[in-house]
Amino acid sequence: MKKIFSIVFLSVGLTAFSQQVENLETILNDKISIRALELYDNKVWYSGTDSKFGFVDLKNYKNQKQVLLSEKKLQFRTLAQDKNSFYAINIESPAYFFKINKKDLKFQTVFSDTAKTAFYDALHFVNDKLAYTFSDADKDHLLKLAVYKNGHWGMFKNNVELNEGEAAFAASNTNIASSKKYLWIATGGKASRIIRMDLKTEKLEVFKTPFIQGESSQGMYSIDFYDDQFGVAVGGDYTKQDANINNLATTTDGGETWQIQASGQNAGYTTCVKIKPGSKGKEMISVGDKHISYSSDFGKSWTKISDEKGFFVCEWIDGNRIVLAGNSKIAVMKLKF
Repeated sequence: MKKIFSIVFLSVGLTAFSQQVENLETILNDKISIRALELYDNKVWYSGTDSKFGFVDLKNYKNQKQVLLSEKKLQFRTLAQDKNSFYAINIESPAYFFKINKKDLKFQTVFSDTAKTAFYDALHFVNDKLAYTFSDADKDHLLKLAVYKNGHWGMFKNNVELNEGEAAFAASNTNIASSKKYLWIATGGKASRIIRMDLKTEKLEVFKTPFIQGESSQGMYSIDFYDDQFGVAVGGDYTKQDANINNLATTTDGGETWQIQASGQNAGYTTCVKIKPGSKGKEMISVGDKHISYSSDFGKSWTKISDEKGFFVCEWIDGNRIVLAGNSKIAVMKLKF
C-alpha cells in the first residue's frame, strides 16, 4: 500500500530511560530511504530507493559496498535471503523480482508481475526452499500471494477475499512472519486482520483483530513471532503519529485472538517490531518515525528509550546490539542491561 510520511521534528533528547542506551552510532549516510534489512556474513544488507542495494560490514564500518539493481529509479521495500542469494522486489508496477548472488553480487530478474495494481508489501523466506510475498489485491479483492518453491516463483492460488479498502503497508518488510508451523500476514487499512497459513497443508485462515482500523492509514504495520503461539503486532495511524490507542497487541494462540497492550501508554505510531533472540518473547524492540521503544515484559508495557527520528526498520544483531535504518541512514544501537 502506498503511504506518505509526514514527520514532525522535535528538538528533544533521549528520555529519562536513556541510561539503557550505551550509544547510537550512524554507520551509513546516503541519499536513500531504507525499509528492509538482512544480516549475513557479519554485514548488514539493505535495499532502498533509487535501485540501491548494498552492505555495511559490522566489524569494520568503513568496509561498504553499494550496487544499482536497475538503471531505473526503482524503490525497494523488500529484502530476503536463502543460502546463496538475496531477493528484492520493487514496489509499483511492473514489479521485478531480483535475485542477487551473495558471492559476487551479480543479479538477474527471475520473475515479474505486470499487473497495474502490483505493489509488493513484504517478502519472507520460511527456509531456503520456500518463500512468500504478497501484493495489494487486484479488482477482485482476492489476496495476491506469490510463492517461491524449489527455485521457482509463481502465483499462489487462494480464495481469501479482502474487504474493500483492506491492504497492507510496505513499511519495514515485517508484516509477514513464520514459525515451524505457520506463516502469518498482517493487513491494514479499513480492515486490519491476520491471515494464517498452515505450512504443512497450505490452508489459509483469517482472524479479526481489535487493532485500530477503518481508515486507509490505520492498522498493523509489523508483526513478529517467537514460536507457533506467541506473537506481537504494532502499528497505528501514520497520519496521526502521536495517537497511541489500540496500536499494540500480542497473541498467545498463534494469531487467532489478540490482546491490546499499552493502549494510551506507548510512543505512538510504530513501523517495525523485533523480538530479541533467546528471550522467549519477553524482550523486544520497536521503532517508529519518532521513537525507539523497548519492552521487557512480553509487550505488555513499553518505554521510549530514544527520541531519535527517521528510523523505519530494525533488527537484532546480538543480545545487546540493534541495527536500525530509515531516512538517509543506517545506525547501530548498543544497549546496556
